[in-house]
Amino acid sequence: MAKLIKAKRPTFVIGVPTLFDALSRNPEFQKTDLSCLKATFSGADTLPKTVKERFEEIVKKQGGNCQLLEGYGLTEAVTAIMVTPFDEYREGGVGVPFPDMHAKIVKFGTTEEAPAAEEGEICLHGPAVMLGYLDHPEETAETLKTHPDGKVWLHTGDIGTMDEDGFFYFKLRLKRMIKSSGMNVYPAQVEDVLYRHPDVREACIIGIPDEAQVQRVKGFVVLKDPAKAGPDKEKELVAYCQEHLIKWSCPREIEFRESLPKTLVGKIAFNVLEQDEIAKLKKEGKYAG
Repeated sequence: MAKLIKAKRPTFVIGVPTLFDALSRNPEFQKTDLSCLKATFSGADTLPKTVKERFEEIVKKQGGNCQLLEGYGLTEAVTAIMVTPFDEYREGGVGVPFPDMHAKIVKFGTTEEAPAAEEGEICLHGPAVMLGYLDHPEETAETLKTHPDGKVWLHTGDIGTMDEDGFFYFKLRLKRMIKSSGMNVYPAQVEDVLYRHPDVREACIIGIPDEAQVQRVKGFVVLKDPAKAGPDKEKELVAYCQEHLIKWSCPREIEFRESLPKTLVGKIAFNVLEQDEIAKLKKEGKYAG
């Protein structure tokens, strides 16, 4: 990708957070004239603040003048649905819907619209929304619902908010929410803290089934220097999280990996890590799910 950008000089680059993180660390990209870039957009996963800042710093240093902005979309609505305007960056925001699309936040488990700034499920309506899941009528009925306005809305399964100006903020996939000791834990919030630590290259937080806590928070980390991995570094990272997060959000343990599994589009495959942990528990006879 770095070679393509150098040779083709694109005006726009759109990708996932792991792409921009990799480009930031690529020696060739760091030396490329980036004055061609008018805008860059990240989607498909939460963009860590440190990744955004590092990428923008390199672009500026190499003659570019653009921010790394976020957008939002999903397969059930033919990918991109909303995006951040060039001149209206809002921290943590994914922008506003495209002109022919409608979006709103509804209270969990209902079709009732939530007030501004209140968390709920992101719902979408418009020509980009799918007709349904092929040969899965029950799943389709759970996802596409007719609201009081008579329109069919796609229930995305994503948690978000909308401010009074109509800007949307993506929090996380509802399926990624961790319930630990009765409290909601947002993996992206914990990952963002870990990314701020100078020794961390990649991080992923998951919930592991636990008899006492329902789910136990566990972190997976790739270090910039793998030689530093060990019990002392684990204690240091857990303590670092405790300095910046409330108690129940902090990982109880951290496992170091040389790399983290990725999906076909380059997102960190948290569900693969979850399945690995459940397989371990089953082998030990500790999983009753």
